[in-house]
Amino acid sequence: MSKQRVAVPAMGQGGLEADVSAHFGHCDVFVLVDIADGKIVSQQNVANVDHSEGGCLVPVNILAQHGTDAIIAGGMGLRPRMGFENAGIKVYMGQGTTVKEAIEHYLQGNLVEMSPEGVCRGGGHCS
Repeated sequence: MSKQRVAVPAMGQGGLEADVSAHFGHCDVFVLVDIADGKIVSQQNVANVDHSEGGCLVPVNILAQHGTDAIIAGGMGLRPRMGFENAGIKVYMGQGTTVKEAIEHYLQGNLVEMSPEGVCRGGGHCS
């Protein structure tokens, strides 16, 4: 049985119907979705932590401690992108407006990995 844990930054209380956060660092929660044999089997919410500028690796470490295999994000800076790479967590460019839609795109193979050139350039503003 193939198992994976995929994180999706979300707004509000989280859950599969939550809106995806446009930027990794600005989310309210990370929805951790457990997938087995191509199907969602469970999900849990992990609160994002307050982090000042330069503290963007804190959520990376939290997700690594929770056994995350991949993250789907609309945008993130270079430091967290490289932090995920160093932790062995794949970073995918997000699609969809809800967590469930983002996961469905992931399961269908529609997402591409975020390259270092595709990151935001600071201050949470992605172009």
